[in-house]
Amino acid sequence: MSFAPQIKVPATYMRGGTSKGVFFKLTDLPEAAQVAGEARDRLLLRVIGSPDPYGKQTDGMGGATSSTSKTVIVSKASVADHDVDYLFGQVSIDKPFVDWSGNCGNLTAAVGSFAISSGLVDATRIPENGICVVRIWQANIKKTIIAHVPITNGEVQETGDFELDGVTFPAAEVKIEFVEPVSGDTPMFPTGNLVDDLEVPGVGTFKATMITAGIPTIFLNADEIPNMQGNGTDGAFNGTELQSNINGDEKALAMFETIRAYGAIKMGLITDIEEAKTRQHTPKVAFVAPAKSYTSSSGKDIAENDIDLNVRALSMGLLHHAMMGTAAVAIATASAIPGTLVNLAAGGGNRNEVRFGHPSGTLKVGAEVAQVEGQWKAKKVIMSRSARVLMEGNVRVPFE
Repeated sequence: MSFAPQIKVPATYMRGGTSKGVFFKLTDLPEAAQVAGEARDRLLLRVIGSPDPYGKQTDGMGGATSSTSKTVIVSKASVADHDVDYLFGQVSIDKPFVDWSGNCGNLTAAVGSFAISSGLVDATRIPENGICVVRIWQANIKKTIIAHVPITNGEVQETGDFELDGVTFPAAEVKIEFVEPVSGDTPMFPTGNLVDDLEVPGVGTFKATMITAGIPTIFLNADEIPNMQGNGTDGAFNGTELQSNINGDEKALAMFETIRAYGAIKMGLITDIEEAKTRQHTPKVAFVAPAKSYTSSSGKDIAENDIDLNVRALSMGLLHHAMMGTAAVAIATASAIPGTLVNLAAGGGNRNEVRFGHPSGTLKVGAEVAQVEGQWKAKKVIMSRSARVLMEGNVRVPFE
């Protein structure tokens, strides 16, 4: 029996925000994988090392977490007044599928620099020194994102003194603007309410803010969620949990997944509970609580007076080690709208920015919102991230 040799595909391994993934130029992919479909998914699964029943992705580029099992495809823009198209694929670790239903806000921070370094941005728009504004069309969600990428001596500057909790070393700051993160014809609150009663059979009924800004997200109050281990106040969560408090608790994870599935139905994202199994990337589930001091996963003390609220979010079935960038967009937007659970946890009232605590530390985000004909609209969400190239060259993969 003969076996086909591995192929070499030009690729760049990059960190963006608190995530990392494998980046490709569309035209560098094998011809069969340059279009959406089975061949593309099969290639990306093999690149990352999925599905892996051991949950380690040892035979691939993945890092065995939702934050490190990611792929990005970048190409020349298909939409006027943009530089590039950015397509994101969230690769399941233990199942044979790639979820294309949403964006990765963290890796967004790396798209601009990858596009510049890959020759996808018009050279006349890149200053010798200063900031290059890269206009990104996010192809998964059909939205505009603007990345402000620092340039030194005509090249992307990656080193700097900007610190981002959840990332060990400082780097250059990349400012990201998510422009109108909810489409004009898509309701920001799909149920029409700022707060709903979400009934979850076998679990309970919860107050929930369900929002589509950034990424569809279900926000709950931490103190209403039963804590199976009894580590929180009165048998509930308190919003200061770390990964070690949740990710080893199979009952808690199953509960959150059940909540997520029924929330997806209520948001109109799926029609049958079984569909949630193949739509793991969206929606997200997050829980909020008023500001409270805690010690982050790195051992850093987070003081109550330094944050407006605490937020914890789950991604791909596990508590995230920091905060997903797209969920941060949802947090920023919801915090700016009086009456949402996020806004109330932050103290209520009108605000255009918020600093929240997450397992790795804190993050400050800002949002501009307005009411138009009685409906809330998000004009812009702004946050700072950083990015750098970890490795570049060719990824080798069995593929035919």
